[in-house]
Amino acid sequence: QGGVVVTGRDISHGDRIVFPAPEGVAGFNDLTTDDEGAVLAGALRFNPMQGEEPRPGEIWRIAPDGSAAIVLDGVVWANGLGLAPGADVLYVNDFAGDRVLACDPDGGSRRTFATVPRGNPDGLAVDEEGGVWVALGGGAAIVRFSAEGTLDALLDVPAAFVASVAFDGDDLLVATAGALLRTPAGVRGRPVAAARV
Repeated sequence: QGGVVVTGRDISHGDRIVFPAPEGVAGFNDLTTDDEGAVLAGALRFNPMQGEEPRPGEIWRIAPDGSAAIVLDGVVWANGLGLAPGADVLYVNDFAGDRVLACDPDGGSRRTFATVPRGNPDGLAVDEEGGVWVALGGGAAIVRFSAEGTLDALLDVPAAFVASVAFDGDDLLVATAGALLRTPAGVRGRPVAAARV
């Protein structure tokens, strides 16, 4: 409908709460959509900005009909999310674990897809070739992993903290603590469907 779906304490669309935080969830972090327009969002069960002890959270899927279910549990600090070009693999950054997880869209076949070379994996975006781009937080860089999980590019970013990445056509938008940067990526991003919640 042209609005924006955002996370925070709950998942909201304008003034409407799409999905209230379940009991024990401190709030939601990054989100994406699947090809059906369902929202996939990482739930945190601790408040990292208040120095609370990390406790594993999970990835929720909120369907267009409003139903919600856990897709993947045991993710300590859920961050960037994205789907492979064929929508057959879900990627999830675990900021606390310095790794990118991969699983089937229903949470099966969970595995470590890649380990970041420095910093912590924050935001994530997938390109049309299956490459997975990851913002490295305090690592002051972004990386691209091939569809097989091999590190094939590391780009230094002139910022103390690199929070997220997203595609705009074949440009990569890089959100840092203080600026939004744009750089050619040489490949188009995987299309992300509009939310239908």
